[in-house]
Amino acid sequence: MIIDPQSVPKHAGTVYPEPFKHLIAGRIKQRLGDAAGLKNFGVNLVELAPGSRSALRHWHSQQDEFIYVIEGEITLVTNTGAQILKPGMMAGFPAGVADGHHLINRSQQVAVYLEIGDRSPNDEATYPDDDLMAKASPDGWILTHKDGSPYDIVET
Repeated sequence: MIIDPQSVPKHAGTVYPEPFKHLIAGRIKQRLGDAAGLKNFGVNLVELAPGSRSALRHWHSQQDEFIYVIEGEITLVTNTGAQILKPGMMAGFPAGVADGHHLINRSQQVAVYLEIGDRSPNDEATYPDDDLMAKASPDGWILTHKDGSPYDIVET
């Protein structure tokens, strides 16, 4: 199936609860894999505004992840520190490897990258820097404090 990215809706939200939402506010995703009807893995075209993050630093128990930088510069932060990624550079994050990672746009320009991840059932995400846990469910991610208690939901 051929996909025109101009026809794929842009999503700017996040499933993260407060107090984390503002950190991801400049991230816009286009779900290209969904637009193609893919079931086994997802592909997102992501724009990351200056000062924004791709996610909180995390790693997955079951899901492999891969990124490919298309435009701009983004800083990859892992357990070993920070490294600048430029167009054409890639990074992969194997499932079950406890190396928390995320991307931060520390430049003054929008960065664009592809993110690819599988859709493994029973996945869990660990957030080493934050009081957050995530478990995959058929209805989406369930996010709690590390002790398992729910976040208070404030309706706006």
